[in-house]
This record gives sequence, structure tokens and C-alpha cells, in this order.
Amino acid sequence: MTEPLDPLRIAAAPISWGVCEVPGWGHVLDAPTVLAEMARLGITATELGPPGYLPDDPAALRALLDGFGLRAVGGFLALPLHRAPERALAAARRAAELFAATGAEVLVLAAATGLDGYDIRPRLNAAGWRTLLDTAAAIREIAAAHGLRTAVHPHVGTQVQTEDEVERFLADSDLDLCLDTGHLLIGGTDPVGLARRHPHRIGHVHLKDVRAELAVEVRSGAVEYSEAVRRGLYAPLGAGDIDIATLVRAVHAAGYRGWFVIEQDTALRPTDPAESASRDAQRSLRYLADLGVASTSARM
Repeated sequence: MTEPLDPLRIAAAPISWGVCEVPGWGHVLDAPTVLAEMARLGITATELGPPGYLPDDPAALRALLDGFGLRAVGGFLALPLHRAPERALAAARRAAELFAATGAEVLVLAAATGLDGYDIRPRLNAAGWRTLLDTAAAIREIAAAHGLRTAVHPHVGTQVQTEDEVERFLADSDLDLCLDTGHLLIGGTDPVGLARRHPHRIGHVHLKDVRAELAVEVRSGAVEYSEAVRRGLYAPLGAGDIDIATLVRAVHAAGYRGWFVIEQDTALRPTDPAESASRDAQRSLRYLADLGVASTSARM
């Protein structure tokens, strides 16, 4: 019989309710609605969502989160690290100041292409890759000065997407990764294998489940990422093709004690009620509970 896990630090993210930084992604629910849904599910911690979604004033942001019994764990920041480094550093500085003022712990950094969305991805040359690495390292120092950890997020449609790129980043940089189970698999990396090869490079975890057949279509270019999301690329934990149970146990056994963020990229239509997204989040919470997880951050 598998031994139950120690309590995990479980959080949510607004993207599970369709809140995305990509123009035209889908219907964006207002913040009070999304935060109320998290609270209704017993979730007590969240990432902050895209820049500008929640208040930029630290006092107003803390008051809003406090009103729903939520704490901030960090936030996602997608920046074109390979060009205009000073602009990326300025954006990172603003984000780090806000995150730190709300008591967050981690800045989740993605190497954006500089284009809108995640459907088109130009390739980098050697000079661009070197600039990306240097800019990411400089952002880590900015974040550290504010008491934050930095985790680089391999992500579909960014400059760190494929298995070769993930391994190259790990070889060329000493920054930790955000192990996003879904984006890794879609990009061609087995997330369980990565966790076992690089157990001490995991700085943050995003838990997603994915329907592998659609992931193959995205990887081959047959279907754009945004269209695949609308067609159900992501599934509640346990309902897709990623071995989430083994992944959670592997990173936990390796000593990871950071956040496990339940994060299912979702695109909503204007007629979709908030409860439709909440159902998937609730199924994911129940799946983790069935693993023997007694969450420290979500009440079931």
C-alpha cells in the first residue's frame, strides 16, 4: 500500500477560470467572481494572474485577497528576455515589488517571444539565447532583493518549450524551473522523467493534466495551441494522460516542499458560468485528496 504524503501546499490560479494575458483569449471573469469561486472550493492561496488583473496597489490587493481568505503565493510574468533587456528588467522590478508587498514567495518567469499569444514561435539564434540567459539571471537578482525566489517556466509558444530547450536551459543556467506538467508534456518533455533527472532544480510546480492526443497535434503544428485549449486540451487532474500521482510523489520524495498550484489553462465563452470552470478545479482537488494528500492550503 502506498504511504500517504505529508500535507502539500496547494494553491490555485486565475487561468483556471479563463483569465489570461493573451488578447482575445476568451471571456475574462471579474476578479471578485474568480476569487469567490476559489474561496467556495476551500482554496486559501493563489497566484496573482496576469499583470493588471488584480489591483496594482499593494494595500488594495492585500485587502481584496484578505476579503476572500486568500494569500498570494506569487505570479506569472511572461517577458521577451532575449531582447530589450532593460525593459524586461523594469517590468520584473515592478512585479517583484508588488509580489513582495503582498507576502508572495515566487516570481514565475517565462521567456516570451514578444508576439501576442502562444501560437507562433520564432527561433532564437545563439546571441538571443545568451541574452535570454543573462536577463533571466538578472531578474533572479531583482527578485531575490525583494525576498522572492525565481522559477523559469517552460511554456508552449515561448523560447523555452521543447525538451531540447529545457535541457539546454538547465545546462546553461543555474536557475530553478517551474515544473508545469502540462506545458512540459505538450512541448515534448515527460514531466515525471524531468523531475527524476533534475530533482533539485524544481523551484515551483504547476499541476495540469493533458489529453495526449491533442498535445501531439499541437506539437506537430496540426492545431494551434489556443484552439487546442478550446477543444479540451486540459483535463482535471487524473482525467488526462499525465501520471500526476507519480509526479507528485517523485518531487515530494526528492524534498520539494514548495507550492503545488492547480492550474488548468481554460478559455471561456461569454455564456460560460464561473461554476463550469470551478467543477474542474473541484475534481482536481478531490483527485489530490484521494492520493492521501491532506492539504495545508485547501479545505475539502
